[in-house]
Amino acid sequence: MKVLVADKISPKGVAHLRRQPGIEVVEAYGSSPQKILELVRDVHAIAVRSETKITAEVFAAAPLLRVVGRAGVGVDNVDVEAATERGVIVMNTPSGNTVATAELTFTHVLCGARPVPQAAASMRAGKWDRKSFSGVELFRKTLGIVGLGRIGGEVAKRAQAFGMRVLAFDPYLAPSRAKAMQVEAVSLDELFAQADFITVHLPLTDDTHHLIGEAAFAKMKQGVRIFNCARGGIIDEAALLAALKAGRVGAAGLDVFEEEPLSEKSELRQLPNVVLTPHQGASTAEAQDAVGLEIAEQIADVLSGGSTRNSVNVPSVDAATLKLLGPYLDLGAKLGTLVQQISPSQVSALRITFWGKIVDLDANPVTRSIQHGFLRRISGEGANLVNAPVLMQRLGVQVEVVKSTGESDYTELIQVEAVAPDGAVRSAIGTLIGKAGQPRIVGINGREVEVAAEGKLLVLENMDQPGMVGTVGTILGKDGVNIADMSLSRLTPGGTAYMVVRVDTEPSPTARAEIKGNPAIKMAKFVQL
Repeated sequence: MKVLVADKISPKGVAHLRRQPGIEVVEAYGSSPQKILELVRDVHAIAVRSETKITAEVFAAAPLLRVVGRAGVGVDNVDVEAATERGVIVMNTPSGNTVATAELTFTHVLCGARPVPQAAASMRAGKWDRKSFSGVELFRKTLGIVGLGRIGGEVAKRAQAFGMRVLAFDPYLAPSRAKAMQVEAVSLDELFAQADFITVHLPLTDDTHHLIGEAAFAKMKQGVRIFNCARGGIIDEAALLAALKAGRVGAAGLDVFEEEPLSEKSELRQLPNVVLTPHQGASTAEAQDAVGLEIAEQIADVLSGGSTRNSVNVPSVDAATLKLLGPYLDLGAKLGTLVQQISPSQVSALRITFWGKIVDLDANPVTRSIQHGFLRRISGEGANLVNAPVLMQRLGVQVEVVKSTGESDYTELIQVEAVAPDGAVRSAIGTLIGKAGQPRIVGINGREVEVAAEGKLLVLENMDQPGMVGTVGTILGKDGVNIADMSLSRLTPGGTAYMVVRVDTEPSPTARAEIKGNPAIKMAKFVQL
């Protein structure tokens, strides 16, 4: 397999990839977009930083591509939607530059309190001007942190060391977590009203774009100091410029901008109370070594069939969790493909219900595995765990997941139901048997059966009358098809019964037609798991 390292990452990361058996590494730093299109034709993975753009055109030109790894946090230079549609995993390294970014953020906070860069520039100009560069202390001031993730948490620790009161706004922050970190969880408006210093640590989304704008500045203290080392666009730069000129904002520090590089004509460059840095958050030797090695390890894991970590478009699963979920993934895929093959061609919804220990686990990978199984024969090799939800949505199939705490006859149970537009339901239920967790089908369309979830199955619904087993066995015998296993089920004597026959080889079209043509057989489906 071939890995294209399109941007310069740590030599330690490149060396790690080269040590992996079966992996060829191509380093092509500074390649033009056209050259990238040529290089990706036979690559299985691409490693980038922020320079190379991995566009929809690149994905279309790379039929073997399985993973794109970004040595850093943001994936702005990767078309994640196109990657997902193509079934390509996109990963980043959110933890490798945590300390570096937190330290730069706090450097900006310090420079916002004490205008050291401005004083240093004055000294270089030959001046000795003590009065113009008076500042304030951080001690007993209030810092408001918008977004208390990894970096926000590290900033909080440093602020506390300076004797600051720390407020935090994060809609996903549990009260217990806030208490453990010794921060006060508040609403965004409360943070704006109380903070002397404000720093943002959020991803750039539709909801966070221009989160700090004219309306937000109006709610802040006069002279507030504000900082952004997260993503350009979270702060409305035009509104910030107006607030700085009006004195509403006393100082600002920015490492990221709405358009990068920042225009030479930007008025922000001219204001004396603004400190600007050119997107330097991760620019430490330690951070670059960490993210370069980390993304190399993640790419190698994916290519070797191991765990997926820090993916932005598929649930990340570490090695320990993957080992635990492995049997469920296999069972889920087989249930999904079984239900698809016994259902009508049009399905409006897929209901997935879990019982047992899996209820307490992250079932997202299993849900994707079920969807992938359902799509396997519909969408072919183009379907995988990455793009399965997109493909289901494109088909108009709504996926519903239920984690049940009710009782069942089995310790572990997964039920998959396909609902047709007319409300008809086709279903399959499976469980894991034995210490090895062997997948087993224990129910089809509401009938109790028991058959190994592997190989080839004949699923029959027939009138409950004498000789049906012999009739089916005779037809298969004449066709040279050996029966490996069989399960029978009925609700009431003389009604309809289910027969699930596991066979070693696929019956011929003639044999299948003879089975379907028997007047006592109401439904006959051949299923390949």
